[in-house]
Amino acid sequence: MSDQQQPPSGRDRDPSAPGQPPGEQPAPERAGAGDLGRRLAHRRRELGLTREDAAARAGMAPDYLRYLEESAGATPGTNVLLRLADVLRTTVTEFTGGAAERPPGQGQAAPHPAFTELSVRECRALLASHGVGRLAVNTASGPVVVPVNYSVVDGSIVFRTAPGTTPALAVGSRVAFEVDRVDEALSEGWSVLVRGHARAVTDPGSVRRLTERAHSEPWAGGVRELWIRVDPTETTGRRITV
Repeated sequence: MSDQQQPPSGRDRDPSAPGQPPGEQPAPERAGAGDLGRRLAHRRRELGLTREDAAARAGMAPDYLRYLEESAGATPGTNVLLRLADVLRTTVTEFTGGAAERPPGQGQAAPHPAFTELSVRECRALLASHGVGRLAVNTASGPVVVPVNYSVVDGSIVFRTAPGTTPALAVGSRVAFEVDRVDEALSEGWSVLVRGHARAVTDPGSVRRLTERAHSEPWAGGVRELWIRVDPTETTGRRITV
């Protein structure tokens, strides 16, 4: 195989694979090589679909979908992206990174939305499924909300930061923590709000346990060895569906 990966050939090749037949329009430009594949795979996993299930619903071979997800050089046509967007309940804009810099929630509301309260059990399940949340803390100049990469360990929200940072101000105080999901394509979404007490984790055994069990690394990088644990005292949530 050459330096540039090629799509599957023969009977496993999707009829709309690169190069496309005459009349097939190229996909919109995306932010960077490989972004499309990562977005496709991420959305598929969010919906709990196997590659075989998603490929069957989109009318393509699983090997071709694997190629789209794993090859940085994949350039599927618009028709292919539209089929995948329909199966994965999203938009071509989302796949190609066009909405990456756009604040969520700019889409139109659905014609007949349903607003429901989530049970504590549902809230805990949603909290455990995510890795980025918003921490609200008090500072000398007033309340501040900052995003943090978090995990849920033994029912508590845990994250890692550095002394002197804004998240570190949570230690020893009552805080609020929020995580949400907005589906622009369907005008649906949910949010979970946690109130609780934050404390620094300093016991070596506990630090080792969090290091082993927490799955989210701080995206900001750098040395961040201060573990903070938020023990929930109140958990509420809500969901909007069509």
